[in-house]
Amino acid sequence: MSARIIDGKAVAEALRGRLAERVSALGFRPGLRVVRVGEDPASGVYVRNKDRAALKAGLDSATIQLPEATGEAELLDLVAKLNADPAVDGILVQLPLPRQIEAVKVLAAIDPAKDVDGFHAMNAGMLATGQRGLVPCTPKGVMHLLAAARIPVAGARAVVLGRSNIVGKPMAALLLAADATVTVVHSRTRDLAHECRRAEILVAAVGRAEMVKGDWIAEGATVIDVGINRLPDGRLVGDVDFAAASQHAAAITPVPGGVGPMTIACLLENTVEAAVARRGVREAG
Repeated sequence: MSARIIDGKAVAEALRGRLAERVSALGFRPGLRVVRVGEDPASGVYVRNKDRAALKAGLDSATIQLPEATGEAELLDLVAKLNADPAVDGILVQLPLPRQIEAVKVLAAIDPAKDVDGFHAMNAGMLATGQRGLVPCTPKGVMHLLAAARIPVAGARAVVLGRSNIVGKPMAALLLAADATVTVVHSRTRDLAHECRRAEILVAAVGRAEMVKGDWIAEGATVIDVGINRLPDGRLVGDVDFAAASQHAAAITPVPGGVGPMTIACLLENTVEAAVARRGVREAG
């Protein structure tokens, strides 16, 4: 079996096109502010890609760059100002933050209605209890990919490898809300390979290069690889051994070009949704 490739670039491009149409019909530009502290290289790439995508979608987007030595109080003061700014619909504080700043405290300070990363405890609680809120961008992007690839989710056995607050837990909640039967596995799970082989849909999000081997994949499964890992030779790979897994899976996302583009597209989608909800806008259709 040779797996069908789920093209995240194409799905993200289509989503950005739909968002551009929505923004054009709104009559105003939703405002997104990204706060970056320091010069983390990976964050820099993400922010530059976000800026380009936001511009194409018609958003009013800007990055606020702060020095590495910025104190926690200064950052919290900036967040408070952005919370109070009526022109700002979405706030994203780029992680990781320098050691002197407690990320949990900063994320908790963001207005939940502007929390376009979906990390605030209130939004996490809304997701966990099946209520409408802002959803973390990467898991939301995975759901878009499954829908675009026409992968049946309802009733499927789904396994989420990883239990982070950013991907694993919200991913499980979204799959459960879509009527999948969900198992979350992690480093302490007994016989991890066996649990992964039970999956009709496997979402790998552990941050370990090519950890998931080909014989961990059930014949005909769908494999969504959230991981992005850089090898010593400079190559980017996922959490799944792509070549080996492709011999068993029916459909698989590549790295790069799979889930990654969807994260930015869903950040823009969250910003538009936050703007519509905050301003009480009724959209046509």
